[in-house]
Amino acid sequence: MALQRIRSLSALSKLGLGKHFPGQEACARVVLCIQSGVISEGRRTSSSFSHGGSGHPPEYADPADLPGIPWVRSVLSGCDIMRNPKYNKGKRHSRCLAFSEEERERLYLRGLLPPAVLSQEVQAERALINIRSKPNDLEKHTYLSSLQERNESLFYYVLANNIEELLPVVHMPTVSHYCQLYGLMFRSLPRSLFISMRDKGRVYSLLKNWPERRVKAICLTDGERVGYLGDLGVQAVGVPISKLALYSACAGIPPNMCLPVCIDAGTDNKELLQSQFYVGSKHERVRGDAYYELLDEFITAAQRRFGNTVLVHFEDMAHQNLDRLLSQYRGSLACFSDDVQGTAAVVLAGILAAQPLTRRSLAEHDIMIAGDSAAGTAIAELLAEAIARPSRRGGGTIVDARRRVWLVDSRGVITRSRADAEALPDHVLPYCHDGPSHPDIKAAVAALKPSVLIGISEGSQGITFCQDVCQRLATAHERPILMPLSLSEPEVRAEDAYEWTQGRAIFADRKRRDPSSSSITLSDGQEFQPSCVETAYLFPGIGLGCIVSRANRLRNEAFIAAAEALAALVTDEHRAKGQILPGLRDIRDISARVACAVAKKAYETGVATALPKPHDVLTAVRASMYRQTYRRYR
Repeated sequence: MALQRIRSLSALSKLGLGKHFPGQEACARVVLCIQSGVISEGRRTSSSFSHGGSGHPPEYADPADLPGIPWVRSVLSGCDIMRNPKYNKGKRHSRCLAFSEEERERLYLRGLLPPAVLSQEVQAERALINIRSKPNDLEKHTYLSSLQERNESLFYYVLANNIEELLPVVHMPTVSHYCQLYGLMFRSLPRSLFISMRDKGRVYSLLKNWPERRVKAICLTDGERVGYLGDLGVQAVGVPISKLALYSACAGIPPNMCLPVCIDAGTDNKELLQSQFYVGSKHERVRGDAYYELLDEFITAAQRRFGNTVLVHFEDMAHQNLDRLLSQYRGSLACFSDDVQGTAAVVLAGILAAQPLTRRSLAEHDIMIAGDSAAGTAIAELLAEAIARPSRRGGGTIVDARRRVWLVDSRGVITRSRADAEALPDHVLPYCHDGPSHPDIKAAVAALKPSVLIGISEGSQGITFCQDVCQRLATAHERPILMPLSLSEPEVRAEDAYEWTQGRAIFADRKRRDPSSSSITLSDGQEFQPSCVETAYLFPGIGLGCIVSRANRLRNEAFIAAAEALAALVTDEHRAKGQILPGLRDIRDISARVACAVAKKAYETGVATALPKPHDVLTAVRASMYRQTYRRYR
């Protein structure tokens, strides 16, 4: 279909556009007409005459504050509407059946569609039938990805309204298998930004190539540590894409405000380097100063392009890189890692929600975390921070709080008396306590009698919560909390933990279960529904809270506030089933309340820049949430 450029103000007036803009001559240059139908899309833009004629926005200014043309009309009709995933109201070009009779007439769609008009609800039901007909989760993931490329609104509608069923499909564990095959399944449609080591010095120009200007949330990965699969290089880009899909589906952050980014620093995966289908740079992973200089250039360019309040979500990076990046930027940027702070905050929420069952406050628990990774230390640090906050009024300190948390690795309890105490990594030193070093998890539990036992021993040898460990917990405490969080092979199965403790264990792991068949029945007839420590409870709401408040930093107070908001949503009905986290079915309400808590904490701590503070923060949050329903075009 040929494009006809609008050349005169009279043509603008005929389309109803001329009266809306003060700079009509400039506007005429940016409005294209396809045949003569019109679709309106509200989109803020900046131009040379809108801020002093410089042609460039002030450095580090927030784009939302820049003067500019109030609105630009995107003029589309006919087949081009159906080909555009933003405006399409159907799954395929021949099935855009949600357009009304009036819209079909006015937008030149008559004859291009079958006569039936189907609602979005009917289309969603058809999509679910197609999804459920697929033989495996990878096929389902591929179908959903195609749907997202064809029809954004329907994709997010289906995902948000069936989140319990589709979360394991659109995110972990399925997305990790999708990433393994990404070279074979690559699609040409740009769904993320790729920055390689050879782009050093021109990152800002790459960000300008991204078609959306008002980005508020970035999910950044370098693909070095994708779950238990390890280094997938640039093929890990599927993870930030799926994370940001959950930002939009769960928290209502508009998709055009989300930017997935993959830093291609190479890969140490020999299989990928030898594959002819690998789509990344074929060299070993770059580390050290060169790597950090590229990351620093990216952060600087992102703030310049999208404003100081852009949120950066670090994903699937090596812990040593995460630790350095978070330490370097947390004072000048709203940034976090879902793997580190997200998991820790959900664990904290579960412990807080279990208080009516354990009859203990957080500060009264003795906590043991088993595993070699830095993720366990991150959980310990947030728990210690939460313990210390109320006690500080009485003279308590973070050092006192840390004494209630013990770390255990494959060589036993981490103490100063261990033979390898001098060689311990820096991140465990705050939890290197005095006392004997018990050689394994059995001896540690027998001696220290923790009331909370958390396992995050991915890749560690010899750490399992065997029958003896579980029975010792149940002997020492009426209602012990047990959280095996390893993804590939949990430290203990839910069925065994309940049986070995006669149903007294309060259990949560990271296994996603079908809500219709998640109940576990013991030999004595007791029935439980274990909770899943799912970070999707929190990270979408944390992102939304930062965006609504325009927070320029993200502190531990925000994660504690988010955990408290999540714990408050757990009811006695949940606890009666053994659950310490709410159901995912109401994820949009959960995300709104988490976002409200994060935004309030941002205002309280002085890091919010969206002033004045709304009178009703929760109402402001809900009003900002993207709705997946079809719009009526005019």
